[in-house]
Amino acid sequence: MPEDTATAPPVPPTAETGTPTETGTAADEGLKQQYTMRSAFALAFSDVSPIVGLYGVFALGIVTAGPAFWWAFPVVLVGQLLVSGVFGELVSRWPLQGSVYQWARHLIGPRYGWFTNWAYMWGLTLALSALAYAASGFLIAAIGLTDVSGTTQALIALGVLLFGSAANMIGGRVLKILLYCSLTAELVATLGIGIALLFLHRAHPLSVILSGGGTAHGSQWLLGPFLGAVAMAGWSFVGFESAGSIAEEVKESRRVLPKAMPLALAAVGLLIMFASLGILLAMPDIGAVLSGKDSDPVATTLQAQLGSSTGKALLIALVVGFTASLMAVQAAVSRAIWAGARDRAIPGARLLGRLSGTERVPRNAIVLTAVIAGSLLFISASKVYVLLLSFANAGFYLSYALPVLGAVYVRLRGTWAPGEVSMGRWGTPVTLAAGVWVIFESVNIAWPRALNGVWYLDWGLLIMTGALGAIGAMVSWWVFRPERDVSPASALHSVALDEGGA
Repeated sequence: MPEDTATAPPVPPTAETGTPTETGTAADEGLKQQYTMRSAFALAFSDVSPIVGLYGVFALGIVTAGPAFWWAFPVVLVGQLLVSGVFGELVSRWPLQGSVYQWARHLIGPRYGWFTNWAYMWGLTLALSALAYAASGFLIAAIGLTDVSGTTQALIALGVLLFGSAANMIGGRVLKILLYCSLTAELVATLGIGIALLFLHRAHPLSVILSGGGTAHGSQWLLGPFLGAVAMAGWSFVGFESAGSIAEEVKESRRVLPKAMPLALAAVGLLIMFASLGILLAMPDIGAVLSGKDSDPVATTLQAQLGSSTGKALLIALVVGFTASLMAVQAAVSRAIWAGARDRAIPGARLLGRLSGTERVPRNAIVLTAVIAGSLLFISASKVYVLLLSFANAGFYLSYALPVLGAVYVRLRGTWAPGEVSMGRWGTPVTLAAGVWVIFESVNIAWPRALNGVWYLDWGLLIMTGALGAIGAMVSWWVFRPERDVSPASALHSVALDEGGA
């Protein structure tokens, strides 16, 4: 039965809900409230990351859909802002560790929430590996190393991953300082690039962003290359929910987080659109990019228009951006794992549910993500690595879709009870629009496209979704087997919060 109303009657003990116990505040769970609006915003901003969002898809976007791929950014941003509006209501109703896991769990039920968390945990853990590997490549170039073997790069990537893991394990004070530094660096870099190129070094008229670059024409372009660009741009606007993953560590989370998530997403989105427009209008040779001769148009444009010295500065900015994003992603996924362990809904719950240190962080969960992501780095030379990482983007959108569709279901039933922050009369239309968007983008991302030249890579998202879904079904059967007690610790905690703060 969906746990969607503040006035729901007590749930009797069952194999899926366990035996109700008295719970109080986050402090009773050993958590420490050490984040504010500013630090929650910094975490979400760093997770989405304008540098990662821009650099990660820019070259692929142009090759796929020509300069007009730029319009994919506002399309995806609007869709994700709809999602962030829904998430804002959900986090105000249930400000709990684990974000999408908890929201889906309370909207529909334990199993539904469990599968949401399964997709979320895998999507973010695989993203950790991708971010560490990308950061290592930029770091190698920045320090001038040449002829680096795959093993050496994997070791450097492991070092980046361990650095981020250490920051997370130390706790909030160190993590917040690093995130503030990253936020400042990314803000200066993306604004500076956009202003310099757009106003001082334009090489093309604004109309260039209406050109498909010969990739296709008319409706064929819209239904082919542009949809591919929208799928790629989806990677640029994920991670804003990370602020919700630390909800019980945020002061006044019911009021703070519904603002922090959409504000971080909007800020990053506008920065990406502004900087990418500047780069597009200042590119020295768009034809070279479309033909594949220029595989790094961002670096080429900056060096051509701003001088060769900007090359190393860009590399350093990329290392900072990717590493900060890694730290924010790991903070989010470790809390999702810890939240599942608190509910005794994942294997190894006793170990993974522990908090350590004076700042009470889930160090065992952080170590687990580092071990899994680190091990994937050493198969980076294999096609399997590409296949594994292809699920990261789909994992995000699947874990977004499940709570959004849960919210649609509850609203259509007429049983939604809002928290302190609500969209009011706009709540239902925004939720329905967000549901349409996440279904569309999830299908669009998973759609097999002949981009990799190998069939199992083109079909990689569906293969990985099926494989991890099958494994998840077996683990879920073990978790929810009749003789096993699954405690609703977080669910009961949310009821206590509702009675005290709603």
